[in-house]
Amino acid sequence: MNKLHSRSQRTGSALIRLCLCLAIAAVSTSSFAQRVLLDKIVAIVDSDVVLQSELDRRLVETSENAQRAGQPLPPAEQFREEILEMLVIENLQMQFADRVSIRFDDDTINRVLNNMASNNDMSFEKYVATLEENGVYLQTRIEVRKQMTIQELQRGMVNRRITITDQEIENFLNSETGREVMSADYLVEDIRVITSAADTPEDKEAKRRFAADLTVRFRDGEPLTSAGLIAQRAGIEISGTNLGWRKADALPTLFSNVVTGMSASDVEGPIEAGNGFHIIQLVDKRGGTEQMVNQTNFRHIMLEPNEIRNEEQTITAIKRLRARILGGEDFAPLARQNSDDVSSVVAGGDLDWINNSGMPAEMALIIDPLEVGVLSDVFQTEAGWHIAEVLGRREADLSSEYSRAQAENALRNRKFDLELQNWLIEIREEAFVEVVE
Repeated sequence: MNKLHSRSQRTGSALIRLCLCLAIAAVSTSSFAQRVLLDKIVAIVDSDVVLQSELDRRLVETSENAQRAGQPLPPAEQFREEILEMLVIENLQMQFADRVSIRFDDDTINRVLNNMASNNDMSFEKYVATLEENGVYLQTRIEVRKQMTIQELQRGMVNRRITITDQEIENFLNSETGREVMSADYLVEDIRVITSAADTPEDKEAKRRFAADLTVRFRDGEPLTSAGLIAQRAGIEISGTNLGWRKADALPTLFSNVVTGMSASDVEGPIEAGNGFHIIQLVDKRGGTEQMVNQTNFRHIMLEPNEIRNEEQTITAIKRLRARILGGEDFAPLARQNSDDVSSVVAGGDLDWINNSGMPAEMALIIDPLEVGVLSDVFQTEAGWHIAEVLGRREADLSSEYSRAQAENALRNRKFDLELQNWLIEIREEAFVEVVE
């Protein structure tokens, strides 16, 4: 416990304790004139305190969670000390977050509560009403705000302490662990037309034809969920399995080689196995190192209304620029002289190669169908009024850049927990903490 602080700090802490104890520890009743203990301080933490009510609530919550999970608890005194230390660390982080102005407004908290309601299959209003009925609505908001604040603080403070070198990235990418982490994950649905040893060759052939017919139906867009009804009508037994997210080598050997060549929503089958004919659909794919991206190179001129040019005048001005370009004037000099887009004005309006998925939606709506070398009509985005010309399109292989970025994220995640613990130890050692008996 760090008590190597100045006399003024100790005096200040003592005043905090005295004032808060006088304010919240006791009240007088007119009939009995008795003092009733409402709350008390159990720890002074720099310029704040931990209250007995906070400690009691956390002890109960942690005990109940451990009981539900079937986990044993340490001896009572040790348990109390560990929970108090946890509250001290949280308190220090909340004070730190306040100093660096990390705050979340009520609308943000409401969005989080709305997500929590959805996860519980409830409307926001019903979820709030349920929390209020149980007397925990306000406390839930406080806890959500606290957890969000602490997470944001940790992300900012810890990430700046982590350094990932180019050599670390290379070593990771070339390691067996790296190749495993970087490989793609597949979400696969499996429909099996069941066969048995009692089936005659004719029975087996009929089931194979049925599986082939199902495959065609699914490829044509019929949902896999319809398989049960179709099989019931045909008098054929089937089963369905969601294999969950898996690496290719964790899938059944029968499927692994097939899945790696599939794209999302593709259907393959029938695949014959000892237990029947399988039809698989690749529902989705994530990760992997192959990243082919469609890119567009275009240039634009943007004008926005300002103090000397209103909306109508801005539209008139951009239309005149378009007419001048159509009349034969060079796009680039006009962009340098007139465009309000500081990021592209020096380059004559050229925005270089941009990933199609990275364009603002209102910009993509115009650029995507625009032919190369054709000047667009005047159009508006949130930034202002534009004219644009597509200079080229290509499919770019960003696999290397993507792989390195993914490797850096994986290495950062590995280092995060250790660096977080180091940071928490540092702020704990630097703080003034006094446990009040």
